[in-house]
Amino acid sequence: MDTHFTTHPDARLRLDKWLWAARFFKTRSLAAKAIEAGHVHLNGAAVKPSRDVKPGDQLEITVSETRWSVAVVAINPYRRPAEEARQLYAESPESQARRAREREVRRLAPAPGSDLRGRPTKKARRQIHDFGTRD
Repeated sequence: MDTHFTTHPDARLRLDKWLWAARFFKTRSLAAKAIEAGHVHLNGAAVKPSRDVKPGDQLEITVSETRWSVAVVAINPYRRPAEEARQLYAESPESQARRAREREVRRLAPAPGSDLRGRPTKKARRQIHDFGTRD
């Protein structure tokens, strides 16, 4: 496999671009918005999207309900296949265990509305209608 990344300690890349290349976000603008919203912390501190990351930095990344704790291992300015993107970071064992627990909780949680059966009653239909026509 041809690798396109560097692990040199002096290598640097913008945080938003690294998050995009590591496939945590689909676009750089989504990565930048998440950073601005405080969903990404670099070495324990909230930062701006233009902040440079280098190998050895620690990142806390929150994507929807999932929280990642990763160490930057390599720098790659290009978005490559997922298999290569996973080589850019090392996830901590605690983070892997936490994500597995959260995934299991979501899997076992009842689906929203699963307790509803059949058509609404006459009373429920009136409530739905009244809710939609209120001023």
